[in-house]
Amino acid sequence: MSSHFSFSPRTTALLKALFVTFLWSTSWVLIKIGLDDIPALTFAGLRYTFAATCLLIFARQRGSLSAMSQISRRDWAWLAILGLIFIAVAQGSQFLALVYLPAVTLTLFLNFTAIFVIFLGIWLLHEYPTSLQLFGIGLFMGGVLLFFYPIELPHDEWLGLGIATVCVLANSAAGVLGRHINRQGHLPALTVTLTSMSIGAVVLLVTGVVTQGLPSFDLQGWAIIAWLAVVNTAFAFTVWNQTLRILTALESSIINNTMLAQISLLAWIFLGEDISRRELIALVIASIGSLLSQVRQSPRRF
Repeated sequence: MSSHFSFSPRTTALLKALFVTFLWSTSWVLIKIGLDDIPALTFAGLRYTFAATCLLIFARQRGSLSAMSQISRRDWAWLAILGLIFIAVAQGSQFLALVYLPAVTLTLFLNFTAIFVIFLGIWLLHEYPTSLQLFGIGLFMGGVLLFFYPIELPHDEWLGLGIATVCVLANSAAGVLGRHINRQGHLPALTVTLTSMSIGAVVLLVTGVVTQGLPSFDLQGWAIIAWLAVVNTAFAFTVWNQTLRILTALESSIINNTMLAQISLLAWIFLGEDISRRELIALVIASIGSLLSQVRQSPRRF
């Protein structure tokens, strides 16, 4: 007799989510390699334009394009703003920041996004943090200070941190705006993703071509762009959304926070970015703080 072994739906979802975070972590390495030959904004524009094309094909096969014809003018405006902020500004600035910063440094800095989202949520969504979240914010800030201590950065890295700040603010605003759009529940998630990504990607690509030009790509460049667009964006986002049907927000947050360690390891192996013992301890502290800042219990109001 042959025994049949299968994972539970929750275990399968956890494994899928871990696989997706690994794919997303490899994106940083591939982007750093690609930036040697491809201008940052053009690079980002091509990635998300190709990814949006893949999602368009997927939506057409599923018969989901009819939902786009029912989008109101008001929703079109919100989706356009989301696309401009989340794709054109946030992703464009992320690619630019990687020109000047090590992947590990930028990854750590982008964890500020969760902190900004909490405070924007208080102001705009009236969602208040818990005491545990506030403790997590303090722990995260301590980890960041330890990582950068003493603060002696070359000019290029200061410029990179400035661009990264734009990325953090844009990601934070997009997180709050995306929640505002999705919690209304009248637009399918695929419609929101496809529409906003398409608008933002076109703007980003046009901006990149106009300001930085369209260079001649070798086979490696096209392979990196294709992989990032098809696998690490279109495919990975689809699988991640599937896992969100089963995993709780806390479980997803825990898995998503593993990216900091994954990117650190991948950057050390493939990019030669060394990490000192102090920086490693700082990354662990910041990761724990970032995780705690996303744990929601009974809200505290003040």
